[in-house]
Amino acid sequence: MLPTRAARDLKNFVARNLLSFRVDKDLTDDDVKEARAYIAAYWEKMERFHPKDDESLLGLPKPYLVPSYRAKTGFDYNELYYWDSYFMVQAILDDDHKELVVGILEDLIFLFKRFKIIPNASRTYLTGRSQPPFLTSFIFDVYNTYSMGDKWLKEVISVAEEEYQIVWMGIKKPNERLVYKGLSRYYDINYLHDLAEAESGWDMTPRFDRRALNYLPVDLNALLYKYEMDFARAARIWGDDRKAAQWEDVARQRKLIMDQLMWDRLRGLYYDYNYVKRKRGSTSSLASYYPLWAGMVDQHQASSLVKGLHRFEHKGGLSTTDALPLGQFVLGSLPTQWAYPNGWAPLHFLVIKGLERYGYHQEARRIAIKWLKTNCQWFNAQHLFLEKYNVVSPEKPPLKGLYPSQTGFGWTNSIFECFCQKYIDQSQ
Repeated sequence: MLPTRAARDLKNFVARNLLSFRVDKDLTDDDVKEARAYIAAYWEKMERFHPKDDESLLGLPKPYLVPSYRAKTGFDYNELYYWDSYFMVQAILDDDHKELVVGILEDLIFLFKRFKIIPNASRTYLTGRSQPPFLTSFIFDVYNTYSMGDKWLKEVISVAEEEYQIVWMGIKKPNERLVYKGLSRYYDINYLHDLAEAESGWDMTPRFDRRALNYLPVDLNALLYKYEMDFARAARIWGDDRKAAQWEDVARQRKLIMDQLMWDRLRGLYYDYNYVKRKRGSTSSLASYYPLWAGMVDQHQASSLVKGLHRFEHKGGLSTTDALPLGQFVLGSLPTQWAYPNGWAPLHFLVIKGLERYGYHQEARRIAIKWLKTNCQWFNAQHLFLEKYNVVSPEKPPLKGLYPSQTGFGWTNSIFECFCQKYIDQSQ
């Protein structure tokens, strides 16, 4: 969190600049030119290469990206993170960065082969849990972008199938995640709720009431649906229609159970399911839109989810949850940075991709432009990007979490550039 005087000065600066970014005014190439130049120059600051184990830092065969770099902060990154990596490469899926992008995917596969899990990050003390699984999505992005060939696809998809079976469908320690009616939960080998919540990437959030081990999360199970459909897609590519049909049946069954347990027809949203208490959670969150991104909802559900956007949409973009009547702290007084009023780049990316997938192009563009403007306002004021933003009051700093608020910032930079390419470059 910024010091009080600095925060006040920054708020005044940003508020003055709001006039140049009216909601009804599109951004131009000139508006984002300096920010995009900063992003392009920032990638090399985040690149690391550690081929050998060094104390707690695990060695990896190829260079990779860390989430952020800020000199002399006392809180610096040198390790590769699982889901951060997926979002960071979205802006650099091009020929210039092919070696880096493919190398990051190879690093993730290397980690799985070594530990039989893709750890939270490449640290010895983070191998007891993973992060939200995006391996098949990463694989198909690389396959499609670089025409990697079917032999390559078969090799890497086999690793993803192992990860799916061993980690996410595991039924006993060290991977006791498959717990109820074919659905999985987040987990940590230490069997602690807060560490399982850390595996979700949403550390911390009101979604799980500090009881993450008791919940079947919407986002995780939508991601596993995506895995199953990606396995089917891969099988069809190499001509195994029988295997493809089997995976599609598995995915349909997951959707059926998720709809029974998690879909709230009246509110038009998905909710995490507490399988211990046999009831849905009460927190409305953007996790509800993972099924939209994964392509597992029907048109009626898609329409309901679009109508539900009003719960999260504000002048600066989408808040991670709707407003919390009891404030920003869950039991135990831990700050919940993955909650209202904060917005996060990866969630904007997934929601907007989902909206585009189902033909809601106007809504996708509106939200993307709001997010770009929020990013621009802070960049113009501070000449940097944040890991998260206060989308309810964009002139104010985001609410802090368990660790110091970070700047830089890998996935924010990447999604900003992605949105610029789609919603500014393509409309010029």
